[in-house]
Amino acid sequence: MATKNIKWIICILIITGNFLGMLDSTSVNLALFPIASDLNISLSKVQWVVISYMLVLTVFLPFFGKIGDLFPRNKVYSAGFFIFALGAFLNTTANNFELLILYRCIEAIGASIMASNSMAAIATIFKGKERGQALGLNASLVAIGGISGPAIGGFLINSFSWHTIFFPPVPIALIGGILAYKMLPSFTSERKVFKFDYKGFIYFTVALFALLLAISQGHTWGWKSVNIISLGIITLIFGSLFYLRDKKINYPLIDFKMFKIRTFTFGNIAVMTSYMCMFTNAVLLPFFLQEIAKYNAFISGLLILPYSVASSAVAPFAGSYSGKKGSRILTMIGPAIYIIALIIFTTFNTSTPMWEIILASVIMGIGNGCFQSPSNNAIMTSVKKDELGIASGILGLARNLGNILGVAITITLFDSFKNSLLEVGTKYQEAFLTSYHWTMGFGIIFGIICLTCASIAYAPSRK
Repeated sequence: MATKNIKWIICILIITGNFLGMLDSTSVNLALFPIASDLNISLSKVQWVVISYMLVLTVFLPFFGKIGDLFPRNKVYSAGFFIFALGAFLNTTANNFELLILYRCIEAIGASIMASNSMAAIATIFKGKERGQALGLNASLVAIGGISGPAIGGFLINSFSWHTIFFPPVPIALIGGILAYKMLPSFTSERKVFKFDYKGFIYFTVALFALLLAISQGHTWGWKSVNIISLGIITLIFGSLFYLRDKKINYPLIDFKMFKIRTFTFGNIAVMTSYMCMFTNAVLLPFFLQEIAKYNAFISGLLILPYSVASSAVAPFAGSYSGKKGSRILTMIGPAIYIIALIIFTTFNTSTPMWEIILASVIMGIGNGCFQSPSNNAIMTSVKKDELGIASGILGLARNLGNILGVAITITLFDSFKNSLLEVGTKYQEAFLTSYHWTMGFGIIFGIICLTCASIAYAPSRK
């Protein structure tokens, strides 16, 4: 019993890293409007507060996943906590856009260390039904981070300034780092020769950065401009170099052979598009609440809470159910619920009552709770035990690429639609709402893609 209790305590400690990531991201999403106003920057520019963090987090996942396989994971995970704490503290001192981006990147390195090792650690400790329960607990505590972020962040922004939203994670991360060092086992039995695909890492980073820059700046520079065409060429060249290199070497950054597994491939695509679907509204809702509905930051934060409350309530049951009965049903229900929520969001206007905002957020949260832990469980179960580390890294890549693309595409579409309407004389409020509705339509398309990929990934014939 004591061993079992310690196992769950360790699980909670591992999950704390993911909790901090959600606490940070939900607070930052709420703070984008006041950050843009305070630093006098545009909506297309302020998105890089999110994208720079997610980009650094994502490109380093394979590297730190490899580090976690070769060195004692307690030291690696502890370092992640401490670096995250350092970056979060520095964010509280940022007095210009450039410094804020730099400090967010430092914070992201710590988050990447934790994210790249969390799923593999959980999958190593737990098997079968308990693995589903652990992943459900992970989704629940992450959702609690989502609950805490808007509530705490809204209060701090409203009472002090946007800088203060970065302070709450600091003491949590410091305590987590100390406990991780003392309590986590190493999860490594022998020290192997360290091999890392540095060239592949550079190719991957350049291709991803060029792609995101093109998506985020296309409407500003012009989609047919020399800059965008050049970025497209760079993306294709370095993306191809990355694929060709990693396909032939014996220590690839991403093992493309794993994508022969249907559940693994389409499951990861479903996870990626689920985040693109969710972030369509997650990024824009705080702007709607503060700029159109005229709620202050604290009330806006409270109105975002129902999403996380619903997700945290549903996730443990979904994870437990998937461990017993499989993932297919819930991974079909989740995207369908996303779509319903986004349809409701397309009806929002200046007179939308508070109860409708809460209802739509609750529905979206239920969809997230139904989908994430069963999908993660199915993906991790589809690979061999000695592939758990790289599978965790690829799953993290899919999740964070969904975050990055969701933010970049959403802001780009919304800003492009809004500017086009303003140019033809449409009043600002009408232009905002029309652009918001059209962008939600693209979120619905992402939801349909997610549903389709989930239906293929978890087909009954696949064991």
